[in-house]
Amino acid sequence: MSDTRNWYIVKQKNGQCEIVPSTQVEGEETSERWGPFSSQQDAIARRIGLIRAGKCQPA
Repeated sequence: MSDTRNWYIVKQKNGQCEIVPSTQVEGEETSERWGPFSSQQDAIARRIGLIRAGKCQPA
């Protein structure tokens, strides 16, 4: 069975970035958001890049 959800990276107020499914992002106001990503693994890899670039704080 394949998962057809998309994933987003959402920057929280404390500077950390969280990976959330598209169902949680809809209608939510955020300062920064990246995505959609077709898999959670792609979103995790991108989040690591955002942390290295200084756009997100590590957890």
